Amino acid sequence: MHIEPGIVTGAKLVLRYATGTATRCVIAKLVAIRERGALSFAMQTIAASGLVFTLFEILPHFTVGVSEVHFVLRSTLSLLFGAAPAAFGLALGLLLQGVLFVPTDRSQNAMNATTLLVPLFAVRALAKRLIPSKATYRDLQYSNAIAFSTAYQSAIVVSVAFWALYGVGFGAANLGHVASFAVFYAVVVALVEPVADLAVLALAKQIGRRECEGICRPSLLEGMLLLIATMAAMSPVLLKRCVNFAR
Repeated sequence: MHIEPGIVTGAKLVLRYATGTATRCVIAKLVAIRERGALSFAMQTIAASGLVFTLFEILPHFTVGVSEVHFVLRSTLSLLFGAAPAAFGLALGLLLQGVLFVPTDRSQNAMNATTLLVPLFAVRALAKRLIPSKATYRDLQYSNAIAFSTAYQSAIVVSVAFWALYGVGFGAANLGHVASFAVFYAVVVALVEPVADLAVLALAKQIGRRECEGICRPSLLEGMLLLIATMAAMSPVLLKRCVNFAR
């Protein structure tokens, strides 16, 4: 999510930078290159970053109350690539969007990254409780995908509300803006993204059922296929945005 500029100002900016630094420290702690392999981790991070950047720019997004609303399939990214690559992907995708297309978001980057990443860490903690350690993405039950998606969307609303109330206070107008964001998010994103999450999981399960001479497709390949398909479908619009930016 993109918190609107001017929500947190003055001395309160200290918390924004503190939480941004803290989330980056958590990301660094999550990195497990020894278990994944450096090349695998790098490819997953690139795939996640490309998806996040593309989805931020291409899919519809709306400014409602105190924040913009984006469709990014965040919980699916976490389950598909793992917490560390998904976290890097969200952070890098957000940074790329600010650098290339939305300069006003650069000053908001630490706060926006925190808003996206703290819910991701919460979903990771939930996943560790519910999913066997060696399970692959396509082994998930649909009920798990719904639970993770719902938990993530709820945490996003809480994060946005926290920043809005921290920055502006509990005045009637601000409470109304927070409420409008929460209602819109619950009606639109919390209904659309879980359906998209289920569709991606169903696709992954279909890929897993195909015969491949006893060799199981790794989750990384599924992620790269998803990235390639997304970029291919959306590249014309993204190219047009780049051309307009260059002018």
